[in-house]
Amino acid sequence: MRLILLCALMTLTGCSALLEKPSSALNGSVELGCPELSPEQDLIINLSQEMAEEGRLHAALANLQQLPESYPEVRWRKARILRLLGDSSAEGLYAGLINSCMAANGYHGLGQLDYATENYHRALDHFRKAARSAPTNDAIRNDMGLVYIKLRRTDEARFELLTALELNQSNPQPVDNLLTLLFYQNMWSEAGSLAESKNVSAERLLQAEQRARELQAEDAQKNH
Repeated sequence: MRLILLCALMTLTGCSALLEKPSSALNGSVELGCPELSPEQDLIINLSQEMAEEGRLHAALANLQQLPESYPEVRWRKARILRLLGDSSAEGLYAGLINSCMAANGYHGLGQLDYATENYHRALDHFRKAARSAPTNDAIRNDMGLVYIKLRRTDEARFELLTALELNQSNPQPVDNLLTLLFYQNMWSEAGSLAESKNVSAERLLQAEQRARELQAEDAQKNH
């Protein structure tokens, strides 16, 4: 079944594979009730966003430093860039958002930091709190599903990843993570149907299978 599935999908095109990791996109939502920035401040935010998307994280951070940290959105954007730069000060900025209008973003960021250190139970706790604050945020639901995979809680992982996928059908990350889960469970037919319906490239499919094999190898090592 595996050979048939992979051969059938070799005709698909595209090479946009995502690694199995928490969401790292630099765009995101600002929660209702947050103080609004001025048009001039919005321009700085947009410029910083563009620089970050181009990989110019240091320049993006420098632009944000022009803005007052009294705005939760400014602290959140700084925290995300600092996290991607591996700067430990991101944790304090995320924690400072918990009692603000951007509580979900704060909990989400803390969970992503926990995930990076393989503290999956603590990450799950933070992601759950984030989801309670923002239940329709697909990035949070995707990351919670990913932690459930790491904890081998497959039913819960499937539920969260399907939720993320239905909330934002243009995001490939929950698709890739769901494929990993299906391969891990040896559900080849269902994986093939999902890959075909989402036009998943053969490269992405093979990478999802590789991640599933790594999970199975971890299981075998623990049981040895």
